[in-house]
Amino acid sequence: MPDDERTGPAKAGGQASAPFPDGFLWGAATASFQIEGSTAADGRGGSIWDTFCARPGTVANGDTGEPAADHYRLMPADVRLMAELGLRAYRFSVAWPRVRPDGGAVNAAGLDFYDRLLDELLEHGIAPWPTLYHWDLPQALEDRGGWTNRDTAHRFADYVDSVLERLGDRVSNWTTLNEPWCSAFLGYAAGVHAPGRTEPRAAVAAGHHLLLAHGEGLAVIRERAPHAGAGITLNLFPVRAHDPADEADVEAARRVDALQNRFFLDPLLRGSCPRDLLSDLEPFGLGEHVKADDAERIAAPVDLLGVNYYHDHTVTGRSDGRPAAPSPWVGAEHVRFPGRGLPRTGMGWEVVPEGLTELLVGLHREFPATPLYVTENGAAYPDVVTASGVDDPERVAYLESHLSAAHEALRRGVDLRGYFYWSLLDNFEWAEGYAKRFGLVHVDYATQRRTPKASAYRYARVIAENGL
Repeated sequence: MPDDERTGPAKAGGQASAPFPDGFLWGAATASFQIEGSTAADGRGGSIWDTFCARPGTVANGDTGEPAADHYRLMPADVRLMAELGLRAYRFSVAWPRVRPDGGAVNAAGLDFYDRLLDELLEHGIAPWPTLYHWDLPQALEDRGGWTNRDTAHRFADYVDSVLERLGDRVSNWTTLNEPWCSAFLGYAAGVHAPGRTEPRAAVAAGHHLLLAHGEGLAVIRERAPHAGAGITLNLFPVRAHDPADEADVEAARRVDALQNRFFLDPLLRGSCPRDLLSDLEPFGLGEHVKADDAERIAAPVDLLGVNYYHDHTVTGRSDGRPAAPSPWVGAEHVRFPGRGLPRTGMGWEVVPEGLTELLVGLHREFPATPLYVTENGAAYPDVVTASGVDDPERVAYLESHLSAAHEALRRGVDLRGYFYWSLLDNFEWAEGYAKRFGLVHVDYATQRRTPKASAYRYARVIAENGL
């Protein structure tokens, strides 16, 4: 590791060659189930991810949410580490199973943790950016149908009310849901995420009810904290045909764009579901779940849109002849995503920083009144701890290239107001368990020792200089 990467975060006062706007918000992100551990502490109930992890063969190496990064116990030290890196904001999620363990009565002890977390963050000058749902649905609600049950959206509103009553006075920006596409289509159609169901009709119902939950939760935020900003975070992808001259590829790209992006963007920001998507999903019962006032509820104005970007999608409609496996692409199970020979992260994802510029510019063009934040962007690579620390040049390059892409979007007039790296800490990476490391900070899960990586120090200098 170069000497200047070992000395810790840079102090403010440097001059960046690619400066970001004054007031640009620099942060890092985590999620409750991925870092907290202590899954049975202080009255926390079971979640769909606890159940999913206990099912053999669902998670790499049989990993579970224990110990994760033990953040529930080590939170004060983690906040001090955030301050040392110069973070201006911290995006985290509140664990629904801690607050209303069975979807019913409030568990005050669970809220106590987030009460302490807010105080620690504010004491260190770090703005809290809570996400109210990052996939850890109480198992008791899944037992009643989970997101296929319309009532879950109303139970979400009850939970949000409990959180806002306790924490609403100290938060300036709230996010209702994180990546509802994953919750619906990976969880209920492909079965590779909790709850592990492979029922396309259920996934379509879940997608709509998650949108409804956003609307219900947003209404609670407006009532409880009218001073605060609020929005939603989506994982969005530029989608292009592998061969633009091939009608099958063009049609596959249209279907994937509709399922991945427009299923959520159009109801949220246009007030209606795309007609082509309604036609695509008619055999899967989408219309059966839409009630008269849902559109108005879902499309209530937001103050921000969180954008999670890791790579783009290049799609072909040409089958490779393999038997179809359970797929998140409801009604388009035949689509494939051919590689282009580009560098890949440890997740096998192609590195396409220019896709971030394309995505942000396109969103700003379509929805110019909606401020944007990059709420997740990062990469997993195999890290090696040595006596001098963790040298991770691939992650440093990934960070720099994507920040350059964000800067280009700003240059082209995009109303981009902040960037959150995923993730602050190495953590439980869902179906990949502890096998993949996204963190700026290395976590030794046996000892819970934290070691900032070279990428952490590089990001700290970006923050201190407000640019590249």
